[in-house]
Amino acid sequence: MVRAPGLLAPLLGLGLGLALSLPGAGAAAADCRALGRVERLAFTPAARARWLAPRVRAPGPLDSLYSTVRRFLSVVQLNPFPAELVKVLLNEPSSVNVDEVVRYEAGYMVCAVIASLYLAVVPIVGLCFCCCRCRRRCGGRVKMEHKAMACERGTLMAFLLLTTLVLLIGMVIAFVTNQRIHEHMGPSAEAVSETLLSLRGLVSDVPLELQAMAQQFSLPQEQVLEELDGVGGSIGNTIHTQLKSTVYEMLASVLSLGQALQVSVDHLRALNATSVELQEGQRTLGPAVRGHRERLLALLREPSCQGCAEALNRAHALELGADFNQVPSVDDVLHRLKGVPEANFSSMVQEENSTFNALPLLAALQTADVVTELKKVVAQQPAGLRTLVEAFPGWEAASRWSRALEEVEQSSRPYLKRVQRYEKYRWIVGCVLCSMVLLVVVCNLLGLTLGIWGLSTREDPSHSEAKGEAGARFLMVGVGFSFLFSVPLILLVFVTFLVGGNVQTLVCRSWESGELYEFADTPGNLPSSMNLSQLLGLKKNISILLAYQQCKQGAALWKVLQLNDSYDLEKHLDISQYTAKLQQELQKLEVEVKNLELLSPAARQDLQALQSSGLENIHYPSFLVEIQKPVVNTSMEKLAQELEGLSQTQGSSLLGQQLQKEAQGLRNLHQEKVLPQQNLLAKLNLSVQALASSAPHLQLETSGVLDNVTHLEGELPAWAIRILRNESECFLTREMGYFSQYMAWVREEVTQHIATCQPLSGALDNGRVILCDMVADPWNAFWFCLAWCTFFLIPSIVFAVKTSKYFRPIRKRLSQRQAELGPERV
Repeated sequence: MVRAPGLLAPLLGLGLGLALSLPGAGAAAADCRALGRVERLAFTPAARARWLAPRVRAPGPLDSLYSTVRRFLSVVQLNPFPAELVKVLLNEPSSVNVDEVVRYEAGYMVCAVIASLYLAVVPIVGLCFCCCRCRRRCGGRVKMEHKAMACERGTLMAFLLLTTLVLLIGMVIAFVTNQRIHEHMGPSAEAVSETLLSLRGLVSDVPLELQAMAQQFSLPQEQVLEELDGVGGSIGNTIHTQLKSTVYEMLASVLSLGQALQVSVDHLRALNATSVELQEGQRTLGPAVRGHRERLLALLREPSCQGCAEALNRAHALELGADFNQVPSVDDVLHRLKGVPEANFSSMVQEENSTFNALPLLAALQTADVVTELKKVVAQQPAGLRTLVEAFPGWEAASRWSRALEEVEQSSRPYLKRVQRYEKYRWIVGCVLCSMVLLVVVCNLLGLTLGIWGLSTREDPSHSEAKGEAGARFLMVGVGFSFLFSVPLILLVFVTFLVGGNVQTLVCRSWESGELYEFADTPGNLPSSMNLSQLLGLKKNISILLAYQQCKQGAALWKVLQLNDSYDLEKHLDISQYTAKLQQELQKLEVEVKNLELLSPAARQDLQALQSSGLENIHYPSFLVEIQKPVVNTSMEKLAQELEGLSQTQGSSLLGQQLQKEAQGLRNLHQEKVLPQQNLLAKLNLSVQALASSAPHLQLETSGVLDNVTHLEGELPAWAIRILRNESECFLTREMGYFSQYMAWVREEVTQHIATCQPLSGALDNGRVILCDMVADPWNAFWFCLAWCTFFLIPSIVFAVKTSKYFRPIRKRLSQRQAELGPERV
């Protein structure tokens, strides 16, 4: 029999596979590898790079002077930072205790007393000296030369020169520090605007950065929308991939069974046709064989027939062997299989294969409407993200601070211009006062120069005393300038000392040591209007010192302000409702596989006709029994050869001719009737053998295919739904992976990168550098140098008055005897 080899084993395996795989199809729900790995999304950092460049005073030769002034001020102000006094001053200015202020400023009070004494004594002495000079009783001349006069004169000149050099050095350094203040004031004023702009940017950029983060929710949205375009085809591909082995195997079984059906029907029809032909041939062959038998028996029994005994025995056996009228009829089976197969199994299977292979395209078409609704859901933004910016702590405070900083920055510009203008006036005053000291220095140097020149030419008889007199006059002019300039100098020194000293000891020293931050962190020290936590709307007080240290390290405001206590970030990053909507829409995805028919109605009718035809009930052994019998019991060819031999040996020519004629008749009958019957018998044997071997199994195979097809067609929709649900869950998990990436990125940006507060610490550090290093240090060095010039005016006055006497002409020179006895002076 020609049929698909091993058809029964695949059918049994297919049935067992269906029984095992279909109910457990849900076990594949955890396998989402078909969708591939989740891609990494590239988010643009929302945090803006803000860095306030630190300001540092360049090292210079005046650093040692600055250190000396600081040490001097630390001696003047030995008291620690007056926390209680500042607390009262900030909270209740009217209740400040003056005694406490005086006690704290004790060192400055001592300096004020010294300055007051200087301010009172020096002008009075100067006035008295002026009156004395008018009466020619002060600043006279040496009336008589004596032996020790040269030593005294040299000593006074040396001290005056040394004092003048001290004044010159102080004046030069005062000039330099005055210029340094002037040079630093312009950039410092610009730095104020720069710092305010940076702080304003820090405050105003926070909402913008949060908005930029919220806007980047479009990245996972676009990725999900892009993948939604192919979700229908992807689901169809997955269903096709998971079902194809079963469907292909079932269709192969149907095709194989259809081919077996065709072969079996062809054999059955051949069997029936051959049986009919054999029966008809038997009806014509029987009389002819009987006629030859009777004639041969008559001839061979004649007495004259010599050696005919063996031929007579053969002639007795000359009769029909197989009786085909005894075989069962197959007409009833053929009647049931009439028109079978009606279906073209090959075309049907090819068509069903094409339909099944088009499942991805059909799935995409069937899910198009649901995908459109899914895109609408994805295009929405979660409610938490929409309120991320508005609900952020300090949102309203940030806008207020931004406006306030803008107003401060705008209003500070004219103020800074006035400061620069006043600084110019201060610089001019400083230059004028330094010039006053310079004038005294010049007078002293000119007086010494001319006086020494006059002394060197005094021994010349032709020399006049004009040079020495001019030197003395210059020294006295210097003395007059010293008395005259001492008042404005001491006033300027004390005012600048009081301001600069308190800035250094009260502000800079405590700022550098951190006492200011500790004071601000102590509860109750600052008024409520200056409480940073309240100004920012925070629920928890923060440490300004800790915030400064964290900002210095580049920490974000989230960590510095401890916003996790006042802002539930996870609440705004909760997209469970958003996910629930997506899941709800995904549940509406449907893929219909009812159009997939593994067996057409015509093919099913063919198989059902084969199943009920009774093909297996035909008694094939009856056919085999007759097939095994010969057509004629005796070999007609051998009998004909034997008769020809006998015809040659007979004495009677007539008998020989009759035997020859019978032999020829047997040969003709064998060729014309027996050989066709034998051929038909071989054909019948082939069909019977094929049907006998296949019929019992073919019925079982047909029943198995029909049962499996019916079962599979019933299970395919449920199996497809399970695969669809599994793919939907995998797709949702995959798409949630993109949103999870976004949430993790937002969480990291907000807590680690958004609003890094380095500009705050940078502004504080730069403020300290500007105030203390660039302004206060040169300021204090200026008054320090001017102060020593002011106080060194006193020895300058004394030494100038004393020295001027020796530069004037001597009224009476010493004799040798008087020089030996000793000096006499007026």
